[in-house]
Amino acid sequence: MSDALFRSCAEVLSICQAAKDDLEALLDPDDGFAPRLRRLCRVQLEEYEESGLDEAITEELELLRLEENTWGLLQAVMPARKTEIPVLKSPRELLVENPYTPTATLAQALMESSPLFSELVVVREWLQDTAPLPPPPEANTGYWKFTKHSVMQSLRTGNNRDGLVREMDPDAVNREEGKTLASDDASYDRSLVQALYGYIRAGQLEEAVELCRKAYQPWRAASIRGSLLFTWRALSTKPHDEELDEEAEEESPAWQGNRHRKLWKASCTRAALNPSLSENERILYAALAPSPQTSTILKSACRTWEDHLWAQISIMCEEKEAMELRKLGGSFWEGGTEAVEKGVKEMSAADEEREEQEWVKEVTETLESLKGVVVAEGPPADHAFHFSQLYIILNRTTQLLEAFARGLSDGSYSRGTAEYAPMCRFFAHLCLYLQMIDITTPPLATQIILESYLQVLERTPFLLAPYILWPVTYSVRLQDAGERDLIAMYASALGDNAVERYAMFLVSLALSADVAERRLALTRAKDHGLDMERVAVATAERTIEKAFEVLPALKGPLPSLLALPPPDSEEELFLLRSIEWTTFLDDTYDTALEQANVILRYFLGAGRIQLAQRLLEMVPPDLASINEPEDRATEYLHYRQFFLIWETLEKVTDCQSAHVPGLSKDENERWLAEYRELIDQAYDQITKLLTSEWLVTDEQSGAVVGEKRRRELVRIRQIYIPELIIRLHSLLVSSRTFVPENLKRSFELVNIVADSRYRIYEDFINEGGRKMSDYLNAIRQAVLAGLEGGGSDPFRVLVA
Repeated sequence: MSDALFRSCAEVLSICQAAKDDLEALLDPDDGFAPRLRRLCRVQLEEYEESGLDEAITEELELLRLEENTWGLLQAVMPARKTEIPVLKSPRELLVENPYTPTATLAQALMESSPLFSELVVVREWLQDTAPLPPPPEANTGYWKFTKHSVMQSLRTGNNRDGLVREMDPDAVNREEGKTLASDDASYDRSLVQALYGYIRAGQLEEAVELCRKAYQPWRAASIRGSLLFTWRALSTKPHDEELDEEAEEESPAWQGNRHRKLWKASCTRAALNPSLSENERILYAALAPSPQTSTILKSACRTWEDHLWAQISIMCEEKEAMELRKLGGSFWEGGTEAVEKGVKEMSAADEEREEQEWVKEVTETLESLKGVVVAEGPPADHAFHFSQLYIILNRTTQLLEAFARGLSDGSYSRGTAEYAPMCRFFAHLCLYLQMIDITTPPLATQIILESYLQVLERTPFLLAPYILWPVTYSVRLQDAGERDLIAMYASALGDNAVERYAMFLVSLALSADVAERRLALTRAKDHGLDMERVAVATAERTIEKAFEVLPALKGPLPSLLALPPPDSEEELFLLRSIEWTTFLDDTYDTALEQANVILRYFLGAGRIQLAQRLLEMVPPDLASINEPEDRATEYLHYRQFFLIWETLEKVTDCQSAHVPGLSKDENERWLAEYRELIDQAYDQITKLLTSEWLVTDEQSGAVVGEKRRRELVRIRQIYIPELIIRLHSLLVSSRTFVPENLKRSFELVNIVADSRYRIYEDFINEGGRKMSDYLNAIRQAVLAGLEGGGSDPFRVLVA
């Protein structure tokens, strides 16, 4: 299916949604919703045809044709269902006023008084409009010219042994037993009658009449024109004369149609049932005057499902018309003077309603029988589009949508089939169309259908559950699809589920979209009436949930900070970039603060310090100024405090490496001053952190802290408190050459660690992290360093 069709359909939807309160515009026969989509299908078909037919797209072409026809059907039937029909005179009232009322006027009044009959006529016209026109027979230069030549030759020679007819009237073949036409004439007649049937099937009576005239068979033209109902403007109560200009009125005849149509119909029926006529002749007469008696003959010519539907509806319309006219009586044109003298038959309103209900039931059962009809050509009766067309005709759109939704749910419609995407597209737009014209759609079925179309746009596996499949590689298909900007429009139609569904789509972008693309995708939510703040929050929440489903849990031995860290995984980057969704809007900064704490807890608990640092670089500075809730704000400030220390430690390391042999005295003094200052800064920052209950949860103060969060905070302390202590101790001891007093300060640090007020020693007890023995060994080295200047007093360094 051409991807351009996605965008074209979305443009039509956008235009019509802007006029959703204008029912007249939505149902406009030229620029309404259904005609626009029908034209899109037609344009796509023409593009395919111009590019040359390929066997690989034959099925797609058939689906486009069926979809085009179905939108045409919707445009044909929906306006009448959604607009009030003015109350006009009934056929009985017209006959009471004037028994000479033309049959065409009575038929029109009958159609207007019966919504179902009117709809059947409209559907029949739709079936005729969508029928393919037959190829006309080759041009003819005379009436049975080859037979005529043989007949003339026989008359001249007196010899008639060729088995041909000896007379040229139209009935000669049937009258002269065993006699035939010349083979060329017989072949031409067969192709002519077949073409005439094709024109009748397509509702092109005038073209059929013209073809008869060109074939020098005006009697066939007369037979075909006999199907026209009698009309006489002078006797008609219709105001159509006012619509004709004077010139057209003068040129048009006083009356038109067949004044003896009842007799003509009986003749057609006898011709259709006459076994001595050719099969094509019988089919032609059965098509001209369809009836239950000729139904078998007519249906024998039906090749496609549309043919069967047209035949059945034609029979029902013709029978309904004849039955009502017969039941009325009192019409001069149907029963002559005798009928006028008898007058119009009376019938109570209750009886009329009962008969109408019985007829509706009969029509419904007849149409339902077409579900299983066997076709010789084209898609079968149970094809999704044929099923849709039948249920649209039966006015069962709710059952239709529910049936398709069930097929999506139980896997009856497989994503691997060629019809899946076109059917999802059609049904999604059908749901939206019905909603726009105030026809109720089943909520659950609508949600499933729209969800399926969203996933067609996304090119993702079909899911009904509210989650997206991992891995991130699925976003590559999204990138190729190029339909991201259409998702918000269709997701917004999901009502209460719209925010969550669009958030699911944003989650599915994963790592394929940069920050600008993500911001634009979020902005589209507002363009289509969605709450951007709710979408952003939901997207962030779903992203974190999805990331944590695949990331390893924070449990087991503590990570080592000394080993070379592994490269960032896609899952970790997916979690990291989840913070972007809540940093686009000031109103979501509170959520961004909470989200940042969650992500930082994970990264720090996993020993992924670089990723945690990147997160702090991504968040807006305003997060640090948020004060409520207090425990959340405090936790975030504690993380910033930690990374300020980590940055200082990195500066100390860089400064150490800057001391190389060969520095001048001034350079050495500047370096020493900077080195001393950085170590002092690190000492002050770390001792402040150690004595300030960093990341300690205060449950006694009434703060509600989840058990999972508490465990994560404890884990972070057990990783980084010992690490900071040992690193600071090492800095102080290693710098004693340049700053001798730092060795003393390393022992002062021991007092802080041992102080029971701070309980720092409790953070040295987890498996895999820095142990108390590591720190005690470092202290031992410091004591030995204190003895380097001589003497045996290990405490001399403390009082020096």
